[in-house]
Amino acid sequence: MTDSRLIDLDGFRVAIDPARERADIVLDRPPMNVISMLQRDELRRAFEALDEDARVRIVVLRAEGEHFSSGGYIKGFLDASPEHVSHLAWNIAAPARCSKPVIAANRGYTFGVGFEISLACDFRVVSETCRYALPEQKLGQIPGSGGSARLQAIVGIARTKDIVMRSRRIPGRQALDWGIATDCVADADLEKAVDALVDELRAFSPLAQRTAKKLLNDSENATVATAIELEGHSYSRLRQSDDFREGVTAFHEKRAPAFRGT
Repeated sequence: MTDSRLIDLDGFRVAIDPARERADIVLDRPPMNVISMLQRDELRRAFEALDEDARVRIVVLRAEGEHFSSGGYIKGFLDASPEHVSHLAWNIAAPARCSKPVIAANRGYTFGVGFEISLACDFRVVSETCRYALPEQKLGQIPGSGGSARLQAIVGIARTKDIVMRSRRIPGRQALDWGIATDCVADADLEKAVDALVDELRAFSPLAQRTAKKLLNDSENATVATAIELEGHSYSRLRQSDDFREGVTAFHEKRAPAFRGT
């Protein structure tokens, strides 16, 4: 990253590149990037801080090494208080609550909570080495941070039962075919594909992007009629924005728009 200021946290770090309006949350607990109980709290706070950071347009969640994450620290579940455990799903939902686009870059093992936090992101770019799994059945448990619910919304109940109840591993290509992944690329091309997506998203109006994300999240479980009404209200508000005026003007002048997020 061009900004050398790195914030070291429990099992991960945050790097901000103001020139590219990008922040990376990087899992870094070798060799498997196991996610501790404390780390879940800190990940939530990192997403919340980046959401408020005016230098950041796009957030990327990625990991060091050949595996994104083998999942949570198992012993931590036995040691954690019921109150702490009750906040797990809220912490892991932080990427979804973040108003800015969040991209997960997944390679290798992406298991358990690693899969769940990736499902909470807006885009999942995977390499061909990626293996998604919710293996909690092998521990006599079920996913506890929103994984089965989010997965069911994406792939339906039959495929979710197949993944959850059999602790099945889903390869990257299959994840793409099933609509879990946004894109699947060769392992050597993962970073390049994520970089390209970051640049693509930065070209759009930040206001329109935030509005689209909130609208889609808010209308996910709504009826079609309610979703259409919410869309209409959001569309009407954006018509009053400087970005919309700039977009229309740039279209007629046959030039690239210079969006300001207002």
